[in-house]
Amino acid sequence: MQLCLEESSHNWPLPSPPLIDSDFPPIPPKDSDSLIQKTFNIFEAESIIFERHLKSITEIMVPYKMSLSEEPFEKHERWLIKRKDEVAERILFAICTDWISRALDEDAPDTDRWWVAIFVLNGLCNKSYGQSIHQGYHLLESIILASRPGAWYSTKEGGPHEMNWDSNAKLPRIGIKVNNEGVKAALWLMEKLEQGSDDRKLLLIEWIALLLERKELVSPLSIGHVMLRSADLNFIPIQMKLCVSLPRLIESEPELGLKLLDKLSKRPEIEIQRSLADVLTRLFKIIEWKALPYLEKMLLSEDKTVLAAASSTVGDLQYLDENLFADKLAELSRHDASVVKRNLVNHLRNYISLFPDDQREIFSILWLDGDEVLAIRLRELLLRMEEINTNCFGLITRRIYQINPLSLDSLWDVLNVRKPDRTIFWKKYLHEDAENHN
Repeated sequence: MQLCLEESSHNWPLPSPPLIDSDFPPIPPKDSDSLIQKTFNIFEAESIIFERHLKSITEIMVPYKMSLSEEPFEKHERWLIKRKDEVAERILFAICTDWISRALDEDAPDTDRWWVAIFVLNGLCNKSYGQSIHQGYHLLESIILASRPGAWYSTKEGGPHEMNWDSNAKLPRIGIKVNNEGVKAALWLMEKLEQGSDDRKLLLIEWIALLLERKELVSPLSIGHVMLRSADLNFIPIQMKLCVSLPRLIESEPELGLKLLDKLSKRPEIEIQRSLADVLTRLFKIIEWKALPYLEKMLLSEDKTVLAAASSTVGDLQYLDENLFADKLAELSRHDASVVKRNLVNHLRNYISLFPDDQREIFSILWLDGDEVLAIRLRELLLRMEEINTNCFGLITRRIYQINPLSLDSLWDVLNVRKPDRTIFWKKYLHEDAENHN
C-alpha cells in the first residue's frame, strides 16, 4: 500500500468525481500527503473488510487438494506466504473496488471515497499483467460509465433462445451511455499511464484492446489517437499489441486505423512485421484491396515467419479477384523459400475448383520442385483428387508424366497400397497417352 501511494503521489491534482450529491458538494484534498494519511486511516478503520477479502481470496487461490491434508491451515499459510505479493495485490484491488462502488453509488455517491479510490487505483496500475489488466480495466469501464462495478451496462438483444421471446416485438436495445465526468476521469488515468514507465504504457495498450470491444467508448476516449502516439515508442511489445488490436480500430475508426497500419508497416523491427503478418487475413476481410500492398511487401521479406504468414494469406485474394489469386499462386510456386511453396498447397484445392485445367501448371511446378515435405502434401491432395475428380487428376499427372515419368513413382507406391487396380489403370493410361503423342 505504501509503495502504491508513493507512486501515485506524483500525479496531482486528481480528477473530479463523476457523481456528486448536490446537498454535499465534494471537497477536494489539499495535497497528496494529507490524502495518503486519510487513505491509511480508512484502511485501518475497515479492518473487517480486509479480513473478508483475505478469506475470499484465500479460497480462490489455494488449491482444493490442500484442504484435504491433515494440517490444512499450516499448509495454506506457507503456500500464501510464498505468494504474498499476489495476495496483497488482489486484496488492494478488492478494497479499491469497494471504494469505487461507494463513490459511484447513484443514490448516495461518497465523494470522499472517490479521491481515495482513484488515488490508489492509479498507484496499483503499474504492471502489464495480472489484476492490473482485468480488474483495472473493469474499474476503468465503471468510471467511464459512472456505474458501480459489476452492473449490467446495457440491455441484451433478445432471441429465440428465450422462452418469452416475441418475434414480432420490436423493442429498442439500450446501448452503453458514457458519463462526461467519468470520461474526464478515465482520460486522466489513461494519460498518467501513457506518461509512465514502459509497463504502465503497455498496460494502457492492454486496456485499449479491451476498450475496442465497446465501440461506444472508442471515440469519447480518443483511442485511435492514443494508439497512433504509441506506435512511435521504442518498446516493441507495445507495437506488437497494437498490431493485434489494429483490425478492431479500423472497424471503429477507418481513417485513424489506416494511418496506424501505414505507420506500423514502416517499422523495421521484425517482431512488429511478424505481428502485422498475423492479422493480415483479418485486414483483407475489412479493407479488402487496400490490404494488397501490405501483402506484396511481406512477400518480399527475408524472414521465414513473415513469409509463412503472408503466403498463408494469399488465399484471401480469391475473394477479390480469382485471376489475381491464380496468378499470385503461379508466381509464388517459383519462390525460393520452401515454406512459401509448402503453404500454397492449402490453397490448391480452391484453385483447382476455379481453374480445373490448371493452365498455369502450378501442380507440375510444385511436384517437380524436389522438396520432400511439399511432395507429401501434394501427394495427399492428388490421391483425394483421384477419388472425386478423375479428369483433373488425369490432366495433372499427364503433364507431370510428360516432363519426368519417374517422379510419379512415390504417388503410385501409395495408390498401389490403397487401390492396386487404379494404379494399373493410370499407368497404362499415361503410357498409351505418351505413345500416341509421340
